[in-house]
Amino acid sequence: MPKEEGKLLLILVRGLVGLSRPIKDTLTFFRLGKKFTAVLVDDTPVTRGMAHKVKDYTTYGVVSDPTILAAFKDKKVLHLHPPRGGFERKGTKKPFTVGGVLGDRKEKIADLFKRMQNS
Repeated sequence: MPKEEGKLLLILVRGLVGLSRPIKDTLTFFRLGKKFTAVLVDDTPVTRGMAHKVKDYTTYGVVSDPTILAAFKDKKVLHLHPPRGGFERKGTKKPFTVGGVLGDRKEKIADLFKRMQNS
C-alpha cells in the first residue's frame, strides 16, 4: 500500500472546448467539468500521474492548510471565482515554472486558492 502524503488540490483554469478524449475523461474522473472548479483528492502516485496528464489545463499542489481542508469538509467540488489580483504575469497558457499558472505549484496552491475563494 503506498504511503499517503496528504491531499492534492486541483483547480481547472482553462476551458474544456477542443480537448482530446483522454484529457476530457481524466478531467471527468476528477469531477472538473467547469472552469474555476476545485477538487481535493488523496495524494497517491496514481492521482499524481493523472494530475500530470492534465497539467496543461489545471494547476495543482499539495495542501496541508486546515482552513482549505475545512472548506472541503462535506463538499466534493468547489466552484471558485477568478483570482483577486489576476493570475500570474504570463497568464493561463504558460507553466508555473516560467511565470504562468499551469502545472504543479507545490505548496503555493494555497495562496491561489485563498485569492479565488467566494468570501
